[in-house]
Amino acid sequence: MEPPDVDHLTAAQAAQHADRARQFVSAGAAHITPATIRSWAHRGHLTATGLAADNRSRTYRLQDVARAELKTRARALRHVSS
Repeated sequence: MEPPDVDHLTAAQAAQHADRARQFVSAGAAHITPATIRSWAHRGHLTATGLAADNRSRTYRLQDVARAELKTRARALRHVSS
């Protein structure tokens, strides 16, 4: 069995990574879900890089997920604070 690829993540894995950053800066008030990752991709904030082993789930590069989280952070935190 191959070790998991930490550079290419499914939406669920990407959400876990991005959620940790968002939780830190929002004091636990803002969450990122797999649906958020897919929404970022749909809106052009994030580009899929391939397919996971199941040949259904899209994968995203970790650095692209981090960039998308940072790009969308200010707007998300404005909604949390209101």
